[in-house]
Amino acid sequence: MRTFMLSFAMLGVASVSAAAQSIGGTYTVAGTNFDGSKYGGEATITLTSDTTCTIHWETGGSTSDGICMRNDDAFSAGYAMGKEVGLVVYKIEKDGSLHGLWTIAGQNGNGTEVLTPK
Repeated sequence: MRTFMLSFAMLGVASVSAAAQSIGGTYTVAGTNFDGSKYGGEATITLTSDTTCTIHWETGGSTSDGICMRNDDAFSAGYAMGKEVGLVVYKIEKDGSLHGLWTIAGQNGNGTEVLTPK
């Protein structure tokens, strides 16, 4: 029984690492701005460890870069776009898509964003 439990625990650790690694890649972006207008583009997530990464967006004619982190089905990123600093928090769905809300420091409201794996 002890060996079984240890093997099961090791399997759990392996699946967490595999899940964390599966977040890297290129995504199609579909979002809404604070005013409800829509935008689209592409995002690329590059892993830097089992739980951390960098993210680069090209949306609506602009680019932004940030750092990101995964915790189970939560995924968050802090980013800079020009002189503005923002935060986005996503929920990782079973199909691999990320559904989130974003905001910019000092501004009221939030936008929405969905990242769909390519």
